[in-house]
Amino acid sequence: MIWLCITSLLSITPVISDQNIETSRIRVFPAENQSIAGVFQVSGLNGLNQSQYTFNASDARRLCSSLGVNIASKAQVREALTRGLETCRFGWIDEHFAVIPRIKALSNCGQNRKGLVTWRAPVTRKFDVFCFNESDAATQLKDATTESLLNRRDYSKAASPTRTTHVSSSSSRPSSSSTSKTIDSEAQPARFVGRAQSSAGVKAILITSMCALLLTAIILLAYVKMRRSRALSSDVKQQQEHIQTEEWICVKDIKETNETALEDERIEVDDDNAR
Repeated sequence: MIWLCITSLLSITPVISDQNIETSRIRVFPAENQSIAGVFQVSGLNGLNQSQYTFNASDARRLCSSLGVNIASKAQVREALTRGLETCRFGWIDEHFAVIPRIKALSNCGQNRKGLVTWRAPVTRKFDVFCFNESDAATQLKDATTESLLNRRDYSKAASPTRTTHVSSSSSRPSSSSTSKTIDSEAQPARFVGRAQSSAGVKAILITSMCALLLTAIILLAYVKMRRSRALSSDVKQQQEHIQTEEWICVKDIKETNETALEDERIEVDDDNAR
């Protein structure tokens, strides 16, 4: 039982340690609460507060997990690309290769290519990482559906369909200029850390409580067993003392009987001599 408790505590130690991320050393793009289709990119920061490639494939996966989300898949990043996600930095995805989502071709971004530019680099190479927040994606999908229904209603009422089309396109995809400005925004703290730390803390408390209960039960059982052992030892001692007493009484009775017989024999001999 004790070894089980120790093993359980050791198994959650790395989980808890992974939650303790120095959020001032990472940058989230787009900014906090502004993921696109649930996808956001996380970069490391150097001493000058500038983005730098920091995470290998394993570190990238652990980082997303420590933020309470998953590492994004290729399909999820591609979906975010269709909704306006555009960066100029490679990031690891779930399939163990790095990607850059590009809407426009630039000579210094993604080899002057458009779409989802991929790079099958060694897993030890350091890049950024694309994470995926499922709850954000569900909320945005719901909002997009509601907005689509409203746009259709406005379209049926509006005299000019051109205006409705303009509103729909501007709301569904941000412009590249606004995206470029967001790339250089200040580092944003990850909002998932508190939730992840809370979950790990609850697990640690539960396991610690279970271990405490098991240890208490073990101590109580040992105490009861010790009391029983003492009681049994006391009974055995009393029985031994009783047996010794009985033996002593028997020996005493036999001795007295022998002495009486000897005395009787001596009296008879004396009587015979007197005659």
